[in-house]
Parts: sequence; C-alpha cells; structure tokens
Amino acid sequence: MKLPTPMNEHQITAYLQENNIQKVKFAFADIDGVLRGKIIHTKKFLDGLKSGYGFCDVVFGWDSSDVVYDDVKLTGWHTGYPDKACHIDLSTFRTVPWQDDIPFFIGDFSDADGKGLSACPRSLLKRITKECEDLGYHPEFAQEFEWFNFRETPQSLQDKSFTNLEPLTPGMFGYSILRTSENADFCDRLVDQLAEFNVPLEGFHTETGPGVYEGAIMHSHVLEAADRAALFKTAVKEIAYQHGIMASFMAKWNESLPGCGGHVHQSLWSKDQTENLFHNDADQLKMSELHKQYLAGQMYCLPHILPMYAPTINSFKRLVEGAWAPTTITWAVENRTTAFRVINSSKGYTRLETRIPGADTNPYLVMAAALASGLYGIKHKLSLDVPPTTGNGYLNMANGSIRPNLFEAAMDMKNSTVAKELFGDDFVDHFTQTRLWECKQFAKSVTDWELKRYFEII
Repeated sequence: MKLPTPMNEHQITAYLQENNIQKVKFAFADIDGVLRGKIIHTKKFLDGLKSGYGFCDVVFGWDSSDVVYDDVKLTGWHTGYPDKACHIDLSTFRTVPWQDDIPFFIGDFSDADGKGLSACPRSLLKRITKECEDLGYHPEFAQEFEWFNFRETPQSLQDKSFTNLEPLTPGMFGYSILRTSENADFCDRLVDQLAEFNVPLEGFHTETGPGVYEGAIMHSHVLEAADRAALFKTAVKEIAYQHGIMASFMAKWNESLPGCGGHVHQSLWSKDQTENLFHNDADQLKMSELHKQYLAGQMYCLPHILPMYAPTINSFKRLVEGAWAPTTITWAVENRTTAFRVINSSKGYTRLETRIPGADTNPYLVMAAALASGLYGIKHKLSLDVPPTTGNGYLNMANGSIRPNLFEAAMDMKNSTVAKELFGDDFVDHFTQTRLWECKQFAKSVTDWELKRYFEII
C-alpha cells in the first residue's frame, strides 16, 4: 500500500482510525544491528505519542544470542534491567506489504528532550548527523549488501547442525541473468515488495557464488539510508521465509567462497542538495578539497574504529587477501582492491565507497563511523598525503594493514582517544566491552576445525 510521505501525527492517527487498525509494529536496532521490537495495540501506540514509551534495556545488555553480558556498566543484574525511554519516529511510518500491510515504525532510545542512550546506535547516528548539518552539509549515503540464500528453514538448519546446506542455486554465476530468471518469483517479489516498503533498490543482481545476490539500496539522507539498510536485512529474511528460503548476511559462511560485503557509499552536498561538494571539475581526479579531507579523515581514523566496520569474529574471515575485501589502508579511483574507492564518473554521482564493512555490520554504526571519521578530517583539515594505489591494493602496505582479528581491533578502539573524541567515552566503553565479550565466547568454544584436526590424531 503506497502511503503519502511523510505523514504527521494527525494524518497517522486518522489513517489508523479510518482503517480500523487494531495493532502496529515497531522496532529498533540493538548494538549488533538486530531489530528488536513489539506489536502493540493501536491505543497503546496513540497514548504513547503523548506519554512516551518504555522498553526493557536488556536489549543493550545481551548479545545476539540473548546471553547477558558480564561486564557492561549500562545495564545488568546490578541495575535490574529497567525500562528506558524509547522514542518512535513518526517520519519512518510505512506498512509491511508481506504482512497484511501492518503499520510499522522505527524507534530509538531517547527521551522527550532528544537525549539518546549512549549504547543506542540510531541515537548515535542522529548526533553525528546533527554535527554534520551544523557544519552546513547534507550527508547523502547508501549501503549495498551481498548475501547467500539457501533452500533451508530455521528447523532444518538446527537438524543439520548448520552443515551440508543446500544453496538456492549451484555454481558461480556472478552478474548472470539466468539465476534471477530461474527464481523469478522470489526475485521479483523481493524487489517489488522492498519498494513498497520504502526500501527501493538501485540495482539487484547475482554475485559470484552459489545462491548469492547483491542489492544496492537507493541513496538518501544518512539517517534514512541507515533505516533502509537495517530494514533491508530483516525484510529480505522475512520475504525469503515465505518462499522456503533462508537468507544469510554472515560476512563469510564458507572458507572457499567469497565473503559478503556491506559497502557504504557517501557524499556531502550543499544544504539545499543542489551541489555535490565532493566534486571538482578542475581537479585531475575530479575530487574537491573537502572530499580529500573527508577521505583523509577516514583513513586516519580507521585503525581507531575498525570494530564498527568489522564487528564479529567472522568479519575478519572475510578481510583476507584476494577475496574481494580489503586488507590494507589504501585508496584509489575505481579500484576494488583498496579499502576506499573513489567513484568520479559524473558530478552527480561523485562519491566515496568505504569497502571495509561486511554484510554483518550494524548500518547505524557503520554510517556513524564513516561520517564521524570523514568529518574529523574536515574539522582538522587533514591532507590526503597518501598517494592513490596503482594496481593491486593487497600489496601496498605503505600506510599500514587492517588488524587481523576482533580482539586486537577492539583493544585498539578501547584505548583510543580518537574513538572517544568521535563517539564519547560511554559509547566506546560499552561497545568495545560487547566486542571483547564476542572474543571470550569464541575463545571458549570447541570448533569443528579443532575436532577434525585433533580428535583422532593427537
């Protein structure tokens, strides 16, 4: 159902009442980017517009498997896991076409005065966005995702112990129109229903690998772009369920196959959105000085904020040489082996692509990291002293390499004054503790690799 956007409180209330709608759905992203939410009665929703909402803050006190953290200050057994103020953003109103058009909203953890919870990813992005706009810039962003699809169900995954999975299609069919035609019902429904859900795709195609697709989301203002990206991942999974398919956004599900990227495209525009401030016709690379400072900021800050781009143990399995993901702190024009790719084909589409993030990232944190570090370069007038890479970026280690694992990256961020300057002490402390928790959970697990290597021979 196509609705006029944006709709104000009066229009939304009238829509709910005129259509006799008895329930609405809302959700927000936790620290891992997982959408947590509820279905509530329309009366509770309308009452909350005046009195506010509360939501248990355990959603920032546990991991993606609902296991509570043992060492975070924000919440825990020591606080009793109380409700915290939750804000529903009316500008995010849309309906869910594959769920009988139930009304849907995105929320974040902020109070009536707009003060956000330090651990809330959307609140963090809103703060960074305000800093950007206060400097006079309009931030235009988009994220693209690669993901694998399987002819499995949640139950079959459990029954198979996540082994011997059946891909949606066999073979390596990158950019092939055959595979999307073979599954036209699913692919067409996916693209069409995402558009109805106000998550329009700029492009959709197969990637190289069995059953893998890529979707590039249409660019928009950074907060809307992050909302769309967060909704995209859940929407794809829900639509896939209805076709007997499971979608996975793991960064690297199989060591012999390419990983799944979640690259972020970005540019800064004039406040009236008429001029792309990253473009300069007079420059040899068509890059403005602002663009160069922004890129220099991202390169400088990368080692300090890497876990926001690579948040899981598995993220680093993707960041390996020759696997279409960067390993060095490099940049170039139109070079997919570098960490940062400048795209300058035309004035309207001149932008920076940050290629470190995988599909497993939290879109709000990825975009907050990219924007904040770019603004850091602008505020400090950093020079782009590192020359563009020519040829294979994997071989260019002149400016350093990306950390090889989550523990080292998290410790770097935990001790970084730069990260704390960008995001505040409270966020850095909470976020890095959650990443170190991931490391501890992995360290105590016994993997299939260990069983196969040691069970008999040792």
